Amino acid sequence: MSIIACLRAEISRALTKATAAASQKMRFSATKTVAEIPDFGLEVPREKEHGDFATNLALLLAQAFKMSPRKIAEIIKAELDLKGLPVIKAEVAGPGFINFYLDPTWALGVIPEIIEQGADYGLVNIGNKEKVQVEYVSANPTGLLHMGNARGAALGDSMASLLDFAGYEVTREFYINDAGTQIENLGKSLAARYFQLLGFEAEIPEEGYHGEDLVDLTKKFIILYQGRYLKENASIREEALVKYALNEMMAAIKKTLAEFGVHYDVWFSETSLYAGGSVNEVIEHLKEKGFVYEHEGALWFKAQEFGAKQDEVLVRASGVPTYFAADIAYHVNKFRRGFTRIINVWGADHHGHVARLKGALAALGYNPEAVQVVIMQLVRLYQGGEIVRMSKRTGKFVSLEDLIEEVGRDAARYFFVMRSADSHLDFDLDLAREQSVKNPVYYIQYAYARICSLKKVLAEQGRSMPRLDQTDLTLLTQEAELALARRLADFPEEVTRAAQNLAPHQIATYLHEVAGLLHAFYNHHRVITDDFALSNSRLLLVEATRIVLANALKLLGLRAPERM
Repeated sequence: MSIIACLRAEISRALTKATAAASQKMRFSATKTVAEIPDFGLEVPREKEHGDFATNLALLLAQAFKMSPRKIAEIIKAELDLKGLPVIKAEVAGPGFINFYLDPTWALGVIPEIIEQGADYGLVNIGNKEKVQVEYVSANPTGLLHMGNARGAALGDSMASLLDFAGYEVTREFYINDAGTQIENLGKSLAARYFQLLGFEAEIPEEGYHGEDLVDLTKKFIILYQGRYLKENASIREEALVKYALNEMMAAIKKTLAEFGVHYDVWFSETSLYAGGSVNEVIEHLKEKGFVYEHEGALWFKAQEFGAKQDEVLVRASGVPTYFAADIAYHVNKFRRGFTRIINVWGADHHGHVARLKGALAALGYNPEAVQVVIMQLVRLYQGGEIVRMSKRTGKFVSLEDLIEEVGRDAARYFFVMRSADSHLDFDLDLAREQSVKNPVYYIQYAYARICSLKKVLAEQGRSMPRLDQTDLTLLTQEAELALARRLADFPEEVTRAAQNLAPHQIATYLHEVAGLLHAFYNHHRVITDDFALSNSRLLLVEATRIVLANALKLLGLRAPERM
C-alpha cells in the first residue's frame, strides 16, 4: 500500500472510531446509535485552502439522526484521536465537511518509497488478474489509417497499459474487417484501377474507394501478375486483387501502428467467423429464443425489446448476413475465450450500435454489462489556424503515417489522449511541432531531460547518486520541494482513478502538473551545490521525480528522452 493510501486508511479509521465513540455516548441522539457507518469519502479538496483531505461523513449521517451535518461534524471532530498522524489540524467547514491539514513534510516519506520501487512505483492491484480484452482501431483494411483511427490507437493502447498497471490481465486485440460490403466495394475499386492502368476504360463505383493508395497497390499487383486477370470472370479477378490488397494493407497497418508504439496480442479475422460457422450459429440461437422475425425477405433482430430505437437486420433479403450479425458472433467469441470484461473503443458513428449489440448478447444469455463501449468523438486537425479538411473516400486526408512524420510519435500520442475520449479534439499541428514549453509534450519531456542532465553533471564531478540511508531528507523544507514531493505521492491514486474511469487524459494532466512542479523547483533552487547534505536530499527528490515521470510516460506510450 502506498504512503498516501496508508495515510487515507489511518485517517478513515480515526473517523470511524470517533463516530462510533460519539454514538455510544449518545451524542448524536438520545434514542439512536450508529448501526453501521456509511461508506464515506476522504477526498483532496479542489481549493488548497480547504486542506489536504476532506470528508463528507457528517453529511451522510444527517438524515439518520435528524441533525445538522455541521453539528454532527463538530461532534465527530471532538472525538477524533489523531495522535501519531501528520495532521496539524482538523476543522469543520461549509455545510458539514471535516477538513484535515497535514504537516507538509509528511510527503517526504514518499521519496524512499519511489526510489526503492523504481519502475514498479504506482502499480496497484484493483484488477486481481481479471481477464480483460481491449479492442481498438479495428479499421477497415481498405485504405490508410486516418486521424480517427489514430486517436483510437492512442486511447485504446493507453487504456490497456493502465489496466495492466492496475492489476488486470489484459489482451489487446485488432478486429480485421475482411468480409462484407466494404470488401466487395474494395474488389470492384481495385478491378477498375486494374483495367485503367492496363489501358482500358473503367469507372470506380460511386460507393467504391478512390484513394491514391489503391493505385499504388494495383501497380504492384500488375508487376507481379501483368494482365493475367483481364480475361478472368469478375469474381475471380476481384478475389485475387482483394487477397493481394488485404495482405499488403494489413502489413502497412501493422507497420504504421508499430511506428506509433501500438502492438497487439491478437489480430482477429472477421472472415474466420463465417468460415467457422459462428455467424450462422448465432443467428440460429436467436431464432430459437424467439428474437428473430422475417420482414420483406430479411431476418430482423427484435432490438427494441432491449432498449434500442429500432429493430435491426441480421440477414438481408439476399441471404447475406449483415455486419451486425458478425459482430454479435465476434462478441460471443470473446466471452467464450474467457474474458469477463470487454472494452471496445469506437468512433462516434458507432453510437447507435451499442444498444442493439448489448441487446443481442442479453438475448443469448450473456451479461451485457460486461461489455463497455468507449465512444470517442471526432478529431479536427488545425494548421495555421485553419481546419485541415479530410475525406477518406476521395483520398484527401492526413494519414497516421503522415502525422507521425509531421509531429513525431510522442507528440501525436499525447495530443490524442490529453482530452477525455468523449470530448471533441482540436489537434493543432503547429503546436505539436513546436520545440518549446508551449508544447505540453516538450514541456514534460524537457523536465525528464533536465533531471538526466543533472546526473551527468554529478558524474562529471566524480560523484554518484546518494544512498537513501545516508541522506537527510528533512533538509527539504522549501515550499517548491514539498509541493513536488506531495504530488509524487499521488501517483498510485492517479493510476487507480484513471484505470477505473478508462481515462488516460487524467495521467496526461498529472504528467503536465508534475513537470510544472519540477520546473518551478529547478528554476528557483540549485540542486548541486557546495552544501553536499542539501544537494544529496535534492538529488533524491529529483531522482524520485524522474522515476514517476518515466512510469507515467510509459503508460501513455511516450518516450523518456535523456536529452532534448
